[in-house]
Amino acid sequence: MAPSSPSSPSSSVQQAKKALGSRLREIRKDSGMTARALAAAAGWHESKTSRIENGKTPPSAADVRLWTRLCDAEDQTADLIATARGIEGMYVEWRRLDRGGLKQVQQSVLPLFERTRRFRFYQSWVVPGLLQTPDYTRAVLNTVVALRDAPDDVDAAVVARMERQRLLRSGHQRFAMLVEEWVLRTVIGNARIMSDQLGHLVAAASQPSVSLGVIPMGAERGNAWPTESFSLFDDAQASVELVSASLTVTQPREVAEYARTFTELSNIAVYGANARELITAASDALG
Repeated sequence: MAPSSPSSPSSSVQQAKKALGSRLREIRKDSGMTARALAAAAGWHESKTSRIENGKTPPSAADVRLWTRLCDAEDQTADLIATARGIEGMYVEWRRLDRGGLKQVQQSVLPLFERTRRFRFYQSWVVPGLLQTPDYTRAVLNTVVALRDAPDDVDAAVVARMERQRLLRSGHQRFAMLVEEWVLRTVIGNARIMSDQLGHLVAAASQPSVSLGVIPMGAERGNAWPTESFSLFDDAQASVELVSASLTVTQPREVAEYARTFTELSNIAVYGANARELITAASDALG
């Protein structure tokens, strides 16, 4: 991966664990306690203190409360617990996410979408959800059901995703979307579904709130390497799509990495008539 690309998702979680461990280490040192003394006072093995401080073992809320009480730093308890819980929520397996049904997954993100004003989506896999047709969405979600053994409520999930597309017409939100050209040439469902999707993409991209960029397959990449699909919600959160899990990034430094990567990818994309030409060429290739 290029040096400017965001950290790998698994390393992002590990970095957050290490950062929390470092904070707890500093609190212990500021109190004058050794790792051994803290472990003895807490009633656990000294190795647990080491694992927590080195980001090997995430502390529970109870661990944090005890740690800060023993180190006379209870004014930091609430913030540390919130940080620990945030790390727990960063990496969520798709099977856990899908357990309540695909409709629930679609509805669960609606509050985030409604409060966001500036959206940035990069897709290296499929057409962005807000620009999908019902048939294309259905084909994507049918694959999800087959691969993840998720509950089959695809029709209800399609309705929920289509309903979310009303945000494109809200008038006070902006959507910058980037897709790799091979997304346009990957046949999802069948040729008819894909042809309809490409036609819809041209129409949807003409909306005043939407900016659509296509990264040509022959473009000189420079630092803008292909990466996992990700979404940016204002400057507050990045959501990353993995094969086995979903990653939520909220640390400002890491969100800024994804924002920088989005800008670099934007710089090699084509827009307007040039983007429509690539979409049309993909449609023509379907025969």
